[in-house]
Amino acid sequence: MQALAKARVAGAEEALAERYARVVRMCARPYFLIGGDSEDLIQEGMIGLLSAIREYDGEKGAAFKTYAQTCIQNRIKSAVRSAQRMKNAPLNDGVSLEDVLSDESQSLGTNYYERSPEEQVLARETEKEFISAYSRCLSKLEGEILRLYLDGLSYEEMAQRSGRDVKAVDNAVQRIRRKLAKLPSGDNSES
Repeated sequence: MQALAKARVAGAEEALAERYARVVRMCARPYFLIGGDSEDLIQEGMIGLLSAIREYDGEKGAAFKTYAQTCIQNRIKSAVRSAQRMKNAPLNDGVSLEDVLSDESQSLGTNYYERSPEEQVLARETEKEFISAYSRCLSKLEGEILRLYLDGLSYEEMAQRSGRDVKAVDNAVQRIRRKLAKLPSGDNSES
């Protein structure tokens, strides 16, 4: 069967994958993936199995099952180590500035442009209050970037206006997001 899969015979790879799916589950069982579940580990193991099917060389003396188990375990261990490094934690744990600000906009009511002139003035004052309240916890650069961001400027435009490069602007926006996500919502109403 493995020789047929190696020759890319239709259905042979799938048949081997089905036959060894139980082995993949057994290899994945003892491991825990941070930020994932057992199905993620099984998928990693299946990738290792497919790699074993495609790369197995019977002339080297190892049985296919032994080789497949080694490939499956190596792939699962690699996934676990990668998850433990927390390399992508900033990407996974990032908070969208739009999400933070959406609470503010929802409290303001309907769409800004559908409001009466009085409501628009009140909304602008609320935005100013928001900026002044939250800018206390922001650096001077972060406060400037927040104002430019709320004006709807692109990263390139914010970089030009602030005299910084785009990466510095992006870093400032990420810091702002983290700081605003940590702050209390400001809903201090008492019932």
